[in-house]
Amino acid sequence: MYRTHTCGELRLEHKGSNVTLAGWVQRIRNLGGMTFVDLRDRYGITQLVFDENSSSELKDKVSELGREFVVQVIGQVRERSSKNAKIPTGDIEIEVEKINILNSSAIPPFTIEDDTDGGDEIRMKYRYLDLRRKVVLENLKLRARIGHETRNYLNEKEFIETETPVLIKSTPEGARDFIVPSRMNPGEFYALPQSPQLFKQLLMVAGFDRYYQIVKCFRDEDLRADRQPEFTQIDCEMSFVEQEDILNMFEGLTRHLFKVIKGIEIDELPRLPYSEAMEKYGSDKPDIRFGMEFHDLSSKMKGKGFKVFDEAEYIGGICAEGCASYTRKQLDELTEFVKRPQVGAQGLVYIKYNEDGSTKSSVDKFYGEDDLKLVLNDFNAKPGDLVLILCGKRTKTQTALCELRLEMGTRLGLRDKNVYKPLWVVDFPLLEWDEETNRFYAMHHPFTSPKPEDISLLDTDPGKVRANAYDLVINGVEIGGGSVRIFNSELQSKMFDILGFTKEQAELQFGFLTNAFKYGAPPHAGIAFGFDRLTSMFAGLDSIRDTIAFPKNNAGRDVMNDSPAPVSLDQLEELSLKLDVKEK
Repeated sequence: MYRTHTCGELRLEHKGSNVTLAGWVQRIRNLGGMTFVDLRDRYGITQLVFDENSSSELKDKVSELGREFVVQVIGQVRERSSKNAKIPTGDIEIEVEKINILNSSAIPPFTIEDDTDGGDEIRMKYRYLDLRRKVVLENLKLRARIGHETRNYLNEKEFIETETPVLIKSTPEGARDFIVPSRMNPGEFYALPQSPQLFKQLLMVAGFDRYYQIVKCFRDEDLRADRQPEFTQIDCEMSFVEQEDILNMFEGLTRHLFKVIKGIEIDELPRLPYSEAMEKYGSDKPDIRFGMEFHDLSSKMKGKGFKVFDEAEYIGGICAEGCASYTRKQLDELTEFVKRPQVGAQGLVYIKYNEDGSTKSSVDKFYGEDDLKLVLNDFNAKPGDLVLILCGKRTKTQTALCELRLEMGTRLGLRDKNVYKPLWVVDFPLLEWDEETNRFYAMHHPFTSPKPEDISLLDTDPGKVRANAYDLVINGVEIGGGSVRIFNSELQSKMFDILGFTKEQAELQFGFLTNAFKYGAPPHAGIAFGFDRLTSMFAGLDSIRDTIAFPKNNAGRDVMNDSPAPVSLDQLEELSLKLDVKEK
């Protein structure tokens, strides 16, 4: 056998035992008369020792070793004279009697340690080496554990894990599809699924009642830290349920995962309507670890001769506790922050509530102390607080104010990664109007049910219709989302009409689902959690890449195997595709 124990399991109670270990050489320390080697595998590190009692043959073998050589050693466990409390095996070492070099290694392009000297690009290029680092391995082990506990919870609730197709029909609504040409059907194409949405609804028509799948999904969209072209969802659907049933079931999953993975008891999740989230936080995924809620100051600050405010559609502000001592330099930094193109504000107005009870603002010319005190009272501000104000078009200003709020939360240390504040955001708009194409689009997807009390508005004012939709938000990150589905053919046809589909287009794209509804579709609803995002949140990471074994970079490329890559003309011809090659 290659080993009797792993490199992470030996302790003092094994003292005197003869053992065989195998792994990778992480570090070699030659101290003249003695040589120490750190041997690493997935389970940990064990120190090997070669001293003056070692045979010349053994010493020769040791002199051949290099970093990341794969070796097998046979020896005896002994107590270390200089213990290492930082590792579980730090009380013991192996006095080596025999060593076999199983494979040599080239010098790695970066150090394979937690504090590596490798940058993102080089680590992604040699991802198989990066995965040897404990910090990355632990993220993947955490991911596996979350998947295991998710299955445990859903299996106990009588969900059926079911695989759905990966080669499906393209449905242009939503993000861009990845398209796959069919060799056997020239000129026709599959798409990779953005989600198993239609198939899980068909499973409800089939009577499965409760479905789940931890499933790969694909979207050809621009990338950010929390996005990849291929990602994983915890995808679920239930029959004979209303919105409250879904929220209770998956709040239960959320609380279960926090308890078993993080050891944290989560209180009952608050429910926040979309309209209130936008009004208080300027975001449909608010971070509620801290307050600093928006106040609409339009009625208090208009009509005082300050043209910028008088002409603004909306004036909003936040109160930063204890920040009245901010210097001119700090306030200028905040002004430059809100003027960045990513934020988009024209400027920043401040009101300082000084410790002595006096006020100081950047608009003192137009507002007396009594005017400013009225604003401060609106926030219940205390001496020492600072009010920051933006103005302009309502939606744009609320978005900018959201970014300012998050920036202040970060500066004041209010966004602790070890504090978790999940909530449900509910009652989203069913539709959103696009000025460019002059039509409505489904805010969630075309199968989302409107609130029953808003159905009459579909004929008169579609933009005001609320959806039976809900998002799970944790610390300002959308972790999951779903909706109650339309299961009535007449209502579904009306939805297609509002979205601008002709009957022919609706039949062509979604006919297989709507036809299935003719055979007794039950009321049903579902949700999908972003598995990568959930794992990165539990791991305390800002990016999902280190929770994925082989991720793509920000350009959507796999720099390890250099894909996407060209294919041969022969392959293209087989697929009935032509590629125009222009001469340089």
